[in-house]
Amino acid sequence: MPVSSRRPVSLAKLGRRWLYLVHRWIGIASCLLFAMWFSSGLVMIYVPYPSLKPAEQMARAEPIDWRAVDVPPPLDAGRWPRELLLEMRDDVPVWRIETWEGERSTIAAHRGATLAEVDAGYAARIARRFGQAPVVDTERLARDQWTVAGGFDQHRPLWKVTLAGPQGSELYVSSSTGSVVQATTRRERLWNWLGSVPHWLYPTVLRQDNAAWRQVVMWVSGPCIAAAVAGMWIGILRTRLGRHRFSGGRASPYRGWMLWHHLAGLVGGGFLIAWIVSGWLSVDPGHLFRSVPPAEAAVRAYVASDQVPAVQFDRLATAGAGAVRARLTDYANTPLLVLDYADGRRTSLSAASLAPVRPTTRAIVAAARRLQAGASLIALDRLTTPDAYWYQVGDMPRLPILRLRFDDAASTWLYVDPATGEILATVDRWRRIYRWAFDLLHKWDLNVLTQHRPIWDLLLWLGSIAGLVTSISGVWLGWKRLKRRRP
Repeated sequence: MPVSSRRPVSLAKLGRRWLYLVHRWIGIASCLLFAMWFSSGLVMIYVPYPSLKPAEQMARAEPIDWRAVDVPPPLDAGRWPRELLLEMRDDVPVWRIETWEGERSTIAAHRGATLAEVDAGYAARIARRFGQAPVVDTERLARDQWTVAGGFDQHRPLWKVTLAGPQGSELYVSSSTGSVVQATTRRERLWNWLGSVPHWLYPTVLRQDNAAWRQVVMWVSGPCIAAAVAGMWIGILRTRLGRHRFSGGRASPYRGWMLWHHLAGLVGGGFLIAWIVSGWLSVDPGHLFRSVPPAEAAVRAYVASDQVPAVQFDRLATAGAGAVRARLTDYANTPLLVLDYADGRRTSLSAASLAPVRPTTRAIVAAARRLQAGASLIALDRLTTPDAYWYQVGDMPRLPILRLRFDDAASTWLYVDPATGEILATVDRWRRIYRWAFDLLHKWDLNVLTQHRPIWDLLLWLGSIAGLVTSISGVWLGWKRLKRRRP
């Protein structure tokens, strides 16, 4: 029998061959995506996705008309609901209630008051008052690009109200609460089409189906990770820094666009891989980082005791003058009336006596121990500056804050507002890992950087420029190769 003269290909050569093929052909498409992600990410540093922050809502809210509040909070046998607050709704004080079953309702707090239907006229009136500008147009819709997230589901359908003025403001009024829940300007909308929308793969047609959107993000990011890792590996293999350099003493064998691609990939490859892997983790594949919430009974015990004390609302015309929102709370078994003001101030009063009061640290610790049943408190810290898990990019979080660390199986940390006893954040071991695996590697949001701008901006720009040079040169090289392969 004739014997083939071809030598068997070694596994090392076969592996290198596939390494080059993966990087070459997947890299052509992935470099287009990388270029888009890096450029849109730079836009997002300065123009984030539109959102109406609580402080903005408070600043435009009506002061509570305490003299009109003559209906006590409607409660089930006097028991605390999950949330109970008082605010104005189109000149009428109303109770906002959320039950433990997730049901929400709005009830007039003034006898004989009729709550106006949330129609086009109502939406226009509320938006005009909120935005302090004439109304140009009103439209009823289920969702659009700026209200596509699931957090707006409870407010659908929405009324979009366009206001006159150079900013091109558009406000969205909830059909369930009658409040403004989203606001955008022409500048935000324009830059977000160049920023958040492409960066997050966020067009309405895709994002309205959360499951489909997650799958697209995962399956688009996966091949890009493979191309990036392959490219970094090839870049290292094709670099000579010792005595055996390429002709002319060069560390790289390439010239022209290939040289730019090689060098930029070596410099920015680490940033690129970190960004694409952390971007893939942003949708939490397999729900690896999902936390297990405490039992509802334990949460109820922390949030609410059995009975709501009678509040003397007739005395609040003086004690609560100017407040735009009042919340009845019972965190850490300390019944409070928490008053929020348009200028950002917050006051905590005893629900029974209306005297200024706040939960004691001992009461907060005792309630937290009941919440974390069976776990021991291993550390209690009072933070006056942000830490690695309680922080806010571009601003300061609420401070001071109590940090309680437990030795339960999930190694839970609680961040508690000492003024009200409210648990503002629960961070277990998996959420702390996610903070480093996603937030740090994707945003580089260490406090030492974000609180000393423009150091943070400079780091992101340098990494993005290296990534852009790698991506754009890869697109050009891929285009040239594809042109050569045409018949």
